[in-house]
Amino acid sequence: MSIKHRSSRQRTVPINRRLRLTNRVGADLISQLAARERLLLWKLRFKKFRRATERERERRRDGGRETMAVVASAPGKVLMTGGYLVLERPNAGIVLSTNARFYAIVKPLYEEIKPDSWAWVWTDVKLTSPQLSRQSNYKLSLMNLTLQTVPSSESGNPFVEHALQYAVAASHAKFDKNKKDELHKLLLQGLDITIIGSNDFYSYRNLIEARGLPLAPESLAALPPFASISFNAENSNGECKPEVAKTGLGSSAAMTSAVVAALLHYFGVVNLSHALTDSSDLDIVHMIAQSAHCIAQGKVGSGFDVSSAVYGSQRYVRFSPDVLSSAQVAVKGMPLDDVIVDILNGKWDHERTKFSLPPLMSLLLGEPGTGGSSTPSMVGAVKKWQKSDPQNAHETWKMLSESNLTLERQFNLLSKLAEENWDIYKHTIDRCSPLKADKWIELGTEPREEAVIKALLGARDAMLGIRNLMRSMGQAAGVPIEPESQTRLLDATMGMEGVLLAGVPGAGGFDAIFAITLGDSNQNLVKAWSSLNVLALLVREDPRGVSLEAGDPRTTEITSNVSSVRIE
Repeated sequence: MSIKHRSSRQRTVPINRRLRLTNRVGADLISQLAARERLLLWKLRFKKFRRATERERERRRDGGRETMAVVASAPGKVLMTGGYLVLERPNAGIVLSTNARFYAIVKPLYEEIKPDSWAWVWTDVKLTSPQLSRQSNYKLSLMNLTLQTVPSSESGNPFVEHALQYAVAASHAKFDKNKKDELHKLLLQGLDITIIGSNDFYSYRNLIEARGLPLAPESLAALPPFASISFNAENSNGECKPEVAKTGLGSSAAMTSAVVAALLHYFGVVNLSHALTDSSDLDIVHMIAQSAHCIAQGKVGSGFDVSSAVYGSQRYVRFSPDVLSSAQVAVKGMPLDDVIVDILNGKWDHERTKFSLPPLMSLLLGEPGTGGSSTPSMVGAVKKWQKSDPQNAHETWKMLSESNLTLERQFNLLSKLAEENWDIYKHTIDRCSPLKADKWIELGTEPREEAVIKALLGARDAMLGIRNLMRSMGQAAGVPIEPESQTRLLDATMGMEGVLLAGVPGAGGFDAIFAITLGDSNQNLVKAWSSLNVLALLVREDPRGVSLEAGDPRTTEITSNVSSVRIE
């Protein structure tokens, strides 16, 4: 019995071992087959990728678009009317775009797609700001579009970072599968982004004074284009503010709009060459730029600065803030791809109407050298006043809105009078330009001349009313919307020959002031400002918005300086 029992166990154990061995061998075979299948799949993908790379090289040899640098620009702005009111619908603001432009240059970081890049889930991004002598390096996730700063990199730029993420996400949302493959290949070459702004965005007053040069446009014109930027002066604690001294032309909005426009054109989402005849591409640029700019600055503003950067000079009524609710949720973790779809399909109910100054009128800006203001803190103070004294605030805003509308109507009337009878209009402006405003009324010798002079004086009175109400609002809110120093300067400016009106743009404060002059009187104002220790800037109105440029402005010498300066 014992022998039989032993032989039974001897027979059973090998059978169990054989079953385990068979199962293990089967699992190994399945694993090997799966691994071989994956390897074959990767080899097929690699062959396909290599063929695509060869086609890419052929296109480059043939001058294909993929490796050409794209240069786009967007203008700075002057909000002539609508300060504070433009934050709330349906109040309108008149915003003038200028010849001060921000440029974004986008090109591949690598000349060729690297052979092993088919397995990459990140791509490289280099951001260069030559004027600040800064370079930031990033890794962009090709899966979820997140950006990570390379540890050794310098401090980043949140406006450009969000512009990049939102532009790539918009490209994904707009493209079909084939175009997404092309986009993927472009991204695998990396992105080399350079941002540069016209000198007019920044204050060089300290540099001019340090060199003992006169406070005149000629001194600004003598600076090299896209000159290095000085930082703000040290405060009472001996610390230097990290933000550069600016002139209040909306550099962040212009920069964001230029970067978004350049990227979307580079990716093939829009064609900026057709922007003048087809605004649909500009609409995409506007939606993405507004979204990126709002998220970067941490709040949904009125958007007039981005709108003017994209479309140019205009009468503007803001969009409903709800259209960017998805973008605000994205900060808390909502996938960016879903956010972009909501943004592109959202109800953008902003209103814009083309606007430009009447003929024979010029925009001038003067920098008094008092260091600029913090717009967010001033807006916050005004909002606090609105809540604490709603009745007076409502009445002030109502009167401000009426005065703004009056000025707008007078400008439109002047443009109409110029169109209906150019000779009379020009003759009247030429006669008014060498005289102070209190002498204009004496020049009207016939009804058509009187109509022009009446419209001029009506615009002037409307601006005086706007300034008075803005001062009252600032006093009530406890913020310097039109500080005493600015009031004295503006009063003196409006008392000069050929000056139609003057004011503090936008939210006010100590930024550069603006003036509208008649005919050739701007040179007289420039000299008068210099005697008052005010530096006249090279900024003029330019109604253009986003533009596709022919090349790098540093090599083609595109600058706002030369065309607008008369050196005597």
